This record gives sequence, C-alpha cells and structure tokens, in this order.
Amino acid sequence: MAAFLALDLGTEGARAAVYGVDGALMGAGEHSYPTCFPRPGWAEQDPDDWWRASVHATRQALAEAGGPPIDGVAVATTASTVAVLDRHGRPLRPALLWMDGRAGEESARTSQAGHPVLRYSGGRDAVEWLVPKAMWLARHEPETYRAAARITEAVDYMVWRLTGRWAGSRMNAVCKSNYDPRGTGHPHDLYEALGIGDLGGKLPDEIVPVGDPVGPLGGPARAELGITGPATVVSGGIDAHLSLLAIGGAREGRVSIVCGTSNAFVTEIAEPVFPATVWGPYPDALHTGRWLVEGGQVSAGSVLAWTGEKLIGRPRAEIGGLIKAAAELPPAGHGLIVLDYFMGNRTPLRDPRLRGAVLGLTLASSPEQVYRAAVEGVAYGTRQVIDSFTDGGIAVEEIFLSGGIQRNELWLQATADVLGRPVHLVTGDNLTLRACSVLAAAGSGRHTSLAEASARYAPRVRTVEPVAAHAQAYRAGYADYREATAATAELSHRLSARSGT
Repeated sequence: MAAFLALDLGTEGARAAVYGVDGALMGAGEHSYPTCFPRPGWAEQDPDDWWRASVHATRQALAEAGGPPIDGVAVATTASTVAVLDRHGRPLRPALLWMDGRAGEESARTSQAGHPVLRYSGGRDAVEWLVPKAMWLARHEPETYRAAARITEAVDYMVWRLTGRWAGSRMNAVCKSNYDPRGTGHPHDLYEALGIGDLGGKLPDEIVPVGDPVGPLGGPARAELGITGPATVVSGGIDAHLSLLAIGGAREGRVSIVCGTSNAFVTEIAEPVFPATVWGPYPDALHTGRWLVEGGQVSAGSVLAWTGEKLIGRPRAEIGGLIKAAAELPPAGHGLIVLDYFMGNRTPLRDPRLRGAVLGLTLASSPEQVYRAAVEGVAYGTRQVIDSFTDGGIAVEEIFLSGGIQRNELWLQATADVLGRPVHLVTGDNLTLRACSVLAAAGSGRHTSLAEASARYAPRVRTVEPVAAHAQAYRAGYADYREATAATAELSHRLSARSGT
C-alpha cells in the first residue's frame, strides 16, 4: 500500500509521519537537536543536526508504519531559520534560528528603502526574516558572507538534501525574502539598495509553488532515509502557514493559530488589504490568486515554560500540578499583569525591543498566581493580534488552535475566555505533518488540487466555549495589559539597548 512521508523541522527537533492514502496516520517518529544561545536575543542551530534528526525520525516512522513504499514527500520548517552554506552545501557557520533578533538595526533600515514590494509586508521586513539576517552577516561577518554560495531558508536546505536541487518554496520566498510572484521575482534592486546586491545569487536557483513537484528523491537521501517507492518530493513551506491546509481548507474568515514556543496566526483573503499591524498581504504565497496574512507572538508557550520551570522552579514533570492549582484561582483576580514580550513583539506592534515584565508582585504573591498571570498575559497577546486583524479589515469568523496548547487546559480556556468567542481545538494531531501529507498527496498526483486534498484530510476538532462569567474580569485585564505595554515601552527600549539586543 502506498503512503506519504511528512517531515516537520520545529524549534526543538524533527518530526516525521507516514500517512496512508486515506489520510490515516500509519507511523510517527521524532528526534531532537540542540539550540545555542551565544548572546541575549541570539539563537543558532547546526543544519547538519536537522538532517541527522530527520533521518532518525523518518526511519522510526517508517518502521512503525511497516515500511510501505512512499509516493510523495513534503517538508515544512520554521520560517526565517537561515542556513549559510558553501558551494557543497556545507555550513559555514551555525544557522540563525527564526527567533534570533540580532538584525534589529537592519530590519529598521528596510523601512527606509521605500521599495514597492515592501507594501506586501507593511513597509518593512521583520527582524527575524532572511533579508535583515543577510544584511547583518554582510556587515558583521563579511568574510563568511562573501564565502557563502547559499543563504537559504531551512526548508530549501532540506529540499536540496532530499533532491540535490536548489528549489525554493514560493511561500518562503514571498513571505521572507520579498519575492514578488506577480512582478519581477527577486527584487535585486532592493537587495542592492540594502547593501547586499549579490544576495539573489545566493538564493535558490528556482522558486516552486507550494504543492508542486520538485523532483524524485535522490539516491543518497533514499539510502539514508530507508525509503522505497517513487517518492516525489513536493514543494513545502512554513510550518504554521501550511496549517491552513490541514484544517479543511483556507476559507475566508478562517484563522489558524499554531500555539507552541511562539504563536503563529495565518489566514487567506480574496482581496488585499494593507494594515500596518500585520505581515502581508502576501500574493500567491499558498494558493495562486489569493493573499496570505500573518500575525504572531514571538513568545507564547516559551513564556509559560520559563515561568514554570525557571522562575518558579518546578521540574517539567510537575508543571501539570502547577497548571491545575493555577486553574482553581479566579480569572485576573491576583493583581498581576505579565507582558509576553520576552523576545519582543512581532505583531501588531512590530517592536523587537519590547521586553517581558511581571507587574504587581507582592510578598504574598504565590507561584500559582504568577503562573496564572503568565497564561493570561499570553492570552492577552493573542487577543491583541486578533484585534489587529479585525481592525485592519480582515475577517475572523472561525479560529482553529493547534500545537502545544492542547496539553495545557488553562491556557486553552483562558484563550477562549479572553477572545470572548469559541475556538476549535485540533485534537490528537500535528497540523504541520498533516499539511505536509496534503502537499504530498496533491503533488504526487493522488488528488487534483490542494483544496481537494485538504478536504479529504481534515482533522478532528473539539470546540471550547468562553465562560461568560469570566468576560468582565478579562476585559479589565486586557485593558491593563495594553496600558502596561504603552507605559513600559520606552523603558524596555533602554533595557534592550543595555543588554546589546
């Protein structure tokens, strides 16, 4: 029986899954890799670790599935995780992880360029994106930059390892490298104005729409992964953005929020709008003829992990008890506000120099109160993003949640309560892996379109309703969160400067 292989490179490790042609999960595997934090605000990984982890995870998934022949393969990765490689594809330095915020000055410079393609990203590039990171390399590590034959997104590196071809995802190119699919392609004049005129020659040789075949799995990769069958490699993309394919399709008004280390918000619209508080609208990034809109919280689950494990000092195995105790407290009844800007703000404020805070502490504050306040602070940040969508003319009719939030009932319920609307939780599945199975099914010819495959592989969901009795407390808490953000912004900027980030 034929099957599809889905690969997902996340922040902490690689995950693999084998799906049958009926959409059933046949086998899964995962393998971790380390992240290095050489300075505050910096984050790096070794691309060779990505591949080693992918091999381990794939072999585990294939063994569990019984070793079926593979029809199609698709890969998703974190976006703006940038590898710097020589002409043989070997790393010249560690990759700059998506959360790496060292290119703040370079990001600010993009806002001064005035190039027409920047209207698709609110007039500037985010600090995490490939172009500012390339600018930082050219400025601070010029020898490495000059020696680099490739400066590429993680997904494009993985496609090269799988096929031997430098074929870039159109999604990543549009969303992270200012590629214009309806105009001149790569904006070489913009790169020139930003001091990296040769960047275009270091990017992938061709750009391939999401879901289109790139080519067959190469011999070396086939041997390492242990794959049989035709194994057509299909163009993938950004993990969170692809989640729209795994919730039954990207209908107007349907928003997917992938809740993990960070929170990523994505939706598609038929006609473009240009609010300055979102990223996009990106033309043809997912579906040709439509526009993708993105929002995000740089820190979400990572704030909760830091609060529970580092600030409060509970071992990870005991966090469940802390969550349960915090859930028994009344909402927003502790006199605390937590600001979730531990790594800055992605949207709607677009300020990488904002910093996290815990306000209102007294000697009577308990660990449970601090943890609950952190959960509520992350939920307030989620509402801030959703409000920026609706205020900008972007319809929000259905909200689907997925990711690590399904393991934290307090976080889940607080999100529904703070938003004041029902949310649909994807249960028991990894949306990114399921989205990759949609891509593999469509790109290998099993389905005629992404829409058809999306409908076939829609996941199970459960609906979480907001608790009406919590609404007033959370309205007041959200107002305090917004006021505290404005009041501490200037101080955050000074503290950021002192820490060198």
